[in-house]
Amino acid sequence: MNKYHLAQVNIARMKAPLEDPLMAGFNVRINEINALADKSPGFIWRLETSQGNNLYLRPYDDDRILFNMSVWETVEALKNYAYHSAHAEMVRQRQEWFNKFDGASTALWWVPLGHIPGVDEAKKRLEYLQAHGPTQFAFNFKTVIPPDDPFQEGIDWSSFKPCPAG
Repeated sequence: MNKYHLAQVNIARMKAPLEDPLMAGFNVRINEINALADKSPGFIWRLETSQGNNLYLRPYDDDRILFNMSVWETVEALKNYAYHSAHAEMVRQRQEWFNKFDGASTALWWVPLGHIPGVDEAKKRLEYLQAHGPTQFAFNFKTVIPPDDPFQEGIDWSSFKPCPAG
C-alpha cells in the first residue's frame, strides 16, 4: 500500500495585475481548469479560498506572484492533469500572461497520506529546491525522486505551519 501522496507548489509572476485586460485570457479559464483538477483521476486536494480559487493569496512580497498548491495520489496523476488535459493548453499559453522565472517555479515532494501542506511548507520546499537542486526534500518533474521511508520518518512535520485552508 502506498504510504505517501505527492504535493506540488508552483508560482508564476504575472505580466500585469490580475484585473488588467492582458490577464483576461487566463482569468476566463481559471475556474474551468480548477474544476478539471478537482475531478481528475488521482486528485486529492488543492489550496483554495472561499472564492473557490487562490488568485488573491499573496505569500510573497511581490503582488504579481500567483501561488498554486495541490496534492495528488501519484506523479503520474499530476502529469496527466498538467500535460494531457485542457490544463496543457494553459501551460502552452503561459508566456502570454507570465514572465519566466530565473529560478525554480515548481517543487514536488512526498507527504504522508492525509497530510495537507501549508503555504509555509511549500515555500520552504521551493526555496530548498532552488538552493540545492532535486533531493528527497524537494524535486521536480525532470528528476522525480521516489519516497524514502527513513527520510520521510525523520521529518518533523510539526515544524511547518498548518494550512489555514486545510
